[in-house]
Amino acid sequence: MSTLPVLLELGPLPVGLTQRLQARYRLHPLWQESDRAAFLAQHAGKLAGAVTMSRHGCPADVMACVAGRVVACFGTGFEGLDLAAAQQHQVQVSTTPDVLNDCVADLAFGLMLATARRLCAADRYVHAGEWLNANYGLAHRVSGKRLGILGLGRIGRVVAKRSQGFDMPVRYHGRHAQADVSYGFEADLKALAEWADFLVLTCPGGEATRGLINAQVLEALGPEGFLINVSRGSVVDEAALVDAVQQQRIGGVGLDVYLNEPHIPQALLHNERVVVLPHIAASTHETRAAMEALVADNLASFFATGRVLTPAVTP
Repeated sequence: MSTLPVLLELGPLPVGLTQRLQARYRLHPLWQESDRAAFLAQHAGKLAGAVTMSRHGCPADVMACVAGRVVACFGTGFEGLDLAAAQQHQVQVSTTPDVLNDCVADLAFGLMLATARRLCAADRYVHAGEWLNANYGLAHRVSGKRLGILGLGRIGRVVAKRSQGFDMPVRYHGRHAQADVSYGFEADLKALAEWADFLVLTCPGGEATRGLINAQVLEALGPEGFLINVSRGSVVDEAALVDAVQQQRIGGVGLDVYLNEPHIPQALLHNERVVVLPHIAASTHETRAAMEALVADNLASFFATGRVLTPAVTP
């Protein structure tokens, strides 16, 4: 019988992460248990910890089961991690910040270019043989346009850095102004949307940001503005976005995240002004490997020192 420490697996993990962890731990898939509550009650205090992904989260009942131990999360999303329960049960919770900043920021600019220059629609135009009949229409440039950022955190700052190469003036909105940046702070989100040509969302998900991009903000962004979301689908009032797209009250939309993934409203599909991606902002070989390594390093640090390297801190 294996003597490896047992980690509770809250949902399917990336193959590379599974293989890496199986060298040092035994993974038990909670998501395959027919009676979850009974299993957690039976094994409370007997497990070495748990491993999860942002999409799977970690609720209070699991925190209680692994009291005094560790929960290592693959991802940076906080909304599914019950941090209050973790504190109550003295559970060390880690996430994988920073290692995905560059790739997410790259994708934000990819979506800006794709929406403004209509790259995906132009690609389909050529593949359909339409270029043989007529030249493709005009689009909008990105360089020199005004960039508004909702959430100037780790990823938002990298997006702002990328904008320097496009000569874009930058303003941002958040809970408060940040003293160590030169970008303009806009205390009112609607005012930021009115100013911006591109409004990029890089804020955390959760109740504090749910539905921040509502009908009024979309109206302020207007028919010449572009919305780019690489944060969480919950930040956008999806019904209001659908209405803005259908009524042509927004210039373009680039999305990598959605309210009920992988389900996307039909009105956002097959529309030349909307670019939809399957939540791939951090899905590169380089970033995936770095995230997997950080999960493993957090676990190793906990079992060696009692502390994780990158603890989850409510943003």
